[in-house]
Amino acid sequence: MYAAAEIPVRLHDIAGSLPWSCGSLTIRIIEYHSRIVRIIFLVNLGYKLPSEAGFDRVSLSNTLHPALALIRFGLGAKAGELATIGTDSRDYLLDEVKRGATPQPNIMGRRDTSTILNEVREEATRVQLARATPPSNDNTHQRDGLMLSRALDKADAEGKPLPVRSPPQAVLSQQHYETEVAARIDVAIRTDAGFTERLVWFWSNHFALLASKRSEVRATAGAFEREAIRPHVFGSFYDMLLAAETHPAMLYSLDNDQSVGPNSGAGQRRRRGLNENLAREILELHTLGSSGRYTQADVTSLAGILTGWTIAGPAGRLGRPGSTVFDAGLHEPGELQVLGKYYPDYGPDQAKDVLLDLARHPATARHIAAKLACHFVADDPPPSLIARLEATFLESGGDLTELSLALLHAPEAWSSEAKKIRTPQEFVFSAMRLTGIRPATRDIINVLNALGQKLWDPPGPDGYPDAASHWTSPTGIKARLEVAARLAQSAGQLEPMSLLDASLGTSVSQETRATIARAESRTQAIALLLMCPEFQRR
Repeated sequence: MYAAAEIPVRLHDIAGSLPWSCGSLTIRIIEYHSRIVRIIFLVNLGYKLPSEAGFDRVSLSNTLHPALALIRFGLGAKAGELATIGTDSRDYLLDEVKRGATPQPNIMGRRDTSTILNEVREEATRVQLARATPPSNDNTHQRDGLMLSRALDKADAEGKPLPVRSPPQAVLSQQHYETEVAARIDVAIRTDAGFTERLVWFWSNHFALLASKRSEVRATAGAFEREAIRPHVFGSFYDMLLAAETHPAMLYSLDNDQSVGPNSGAGQRRRRGLNENLAREILELHTLGSSGRYTQADVTSLAGILTGWTIAGPAGRLGRPGSTVFDAGLHEPGELQVLGKYYPDYGPDQAKDVLLDLARHPATARHIAAKLACHFVADDPPPSLIARLEATFLESGGDLTELSLALLHAPEAWSSEAKKIRTPQEFVFSAMRLTGIRPATRDIINVLNALGQKLWDPPGPDGYPDAASHWTSPTGIKARLEVAARLAQSAGQLEPMSLLDASLGTSVSQETRATIARAESRTQAIALLLMCPEFQRR
């Protein structure tokens, strides 16, 4: 099956020019890759290949196959998981929710946000001082006379000048980011089913940060997910909303640390004013949605109410350095109106009162219900599903356990038609779960960057799109091909048909199974498995 002669092929011949190179791929797959690309492109456009009708949609006749259930609601099956759950995938997922346990990343010496921010601040101060200090005339980059002598001898021998010490660089922010990425990857690989983890990703993208905006956000993006998202995945939406909006990472990401009430003491002295970024995104993205019928006056009032929520400075005058504090000197004084309701100035409680009302607002229920249905089921989910989730959200007061259970109980969520495509993160993490291959963290970061879905760093505060069309551009499919080939090279010692059975079982079409079986090498077969429609679509 895999004994045919192999021919070296440059994957660039197939995938085109990409941001990073994978070198040579020693398999003969031009016709297979082009066929898969044709299939995927035609599926996205809604056409059908005359001889390949089984590939145009991944569907089953009556019930949702357990393999597709784990892909739609989770991160795909690990080895042996399909055999464990049998045919009762719904109960398997429901049990995960009822346990109510959200896994936390295992980080050695795990630091909280305030500790991380203090480390980053201290490093920034050291770097700034070092750069501002002029070099002395005694060649301070020489440690002692012996090192100086050796350096002079080497320079004379090579005819080169003495090396000049490069200016110090701030590196802690990136180091913290990579540590958190590594821990998040490990959670995704070890977790069962993955519905809880997918919910973490959904909510983390809902309350999206912009990690590349500021070093403080990059350093604490993972801590934000650990502290503001994971503890509340099966709690109340209000608790998650309050934790997310007042977390230092969000305050930095949306510039609330720079917002000053114009009539506050600080505003009068500094002649600084409001920054409306956080207020606008709370209304438009995090609660009511763009159709929530709020006005610019509501945005301005909410921005005033949010003034004072900031991050404690190094002196610790208002609280532990690096922690969220309320500074009354920055707060816009007085009663303010949002959505027709007046909120008295009770200091920090004024913002909490507004957020509580927003969390319980009918428009918020509709917005959250539509986003959840779109993420898990279809880009155009059935109105009945949205209505079901909306009613659950309102009746339960935003209980996220009840909302998650309602999604799993909804008949519309179990349609056998796979209408969505896995996002790059879902694709890469699921491939690692299946193969057991765990590349270096920086390599995974580079892969996700090339696929267009950096961790905690979407293009804007609205997060990454959920629409399948966003992830099925020609460039996106080419990038997936290259990633599949690289992962397949690392997993070439594995048995492809065993991987196929472990991940997709009997959900694959006969043509997909035959195509993989006809592959000329294990590496080629695994690449085809990772790119087949049944693995890619959910």
